[in-house]
Amino acid sequence: MLRRQDTDKRHSMMAVTLNELVPQDHLVRKIDAAIDFSFIYDLVKDLYSEDKGRPSIDPVVLIKIPLIQYLFGIRSRRQTIKEIETNVAYHWFLGFDFHDPIPHFSTFGKNYERRFKNPNLFEQIFSHILSQAIKHGFVNTEYMYADSTHVKVVYSLKLSLF
Repeated sequence: MLRRQDTDKRHSMMAVTLNELVPQDHLVRKIDAAIDFSFIYDLVKDLYSEDKGRPSIDPVVLIKIPLIQYLFGIRSRRQTIKEIETNVAYHWFLGFDFHDPIPHFSTFGKNYERRFKNPNLFEQIFSHILSQAIKHGFVNTEYMYADSTHVKVVYSLKLSLF
């Protein structure tokens, strides 16, 4: 028997929490339980004004966004923001609800260019997150792979700083 899906259900209201919509075994839940991102606030506190300007985007969110991009193989900042806008698990991981505005991809990029331009800051954040990830078994340290392009760039950056 031919059955047609009732599309009127799209407009129905339900009482459900964002927490209920994200599967318990989703990778973002595992990361959230294992990685403590609070250290970032101490590292960036001098980059923010206490009493001037508009409220900022949470610096932890600014670090979690590229983490989502990398972990889930999203190719660009623009596409990452589009994915975040529609993915419930990403909303949950970033601490957003459905009414919170998602940062525009250009705002996301400008924060990196202006506020986080010091490569040592990113290295500190990356190293801290990586050590926590290794400690909790997210990273297999048995094999190491290197892309010579990236190695060359990091090496060049370090040389230019001295």
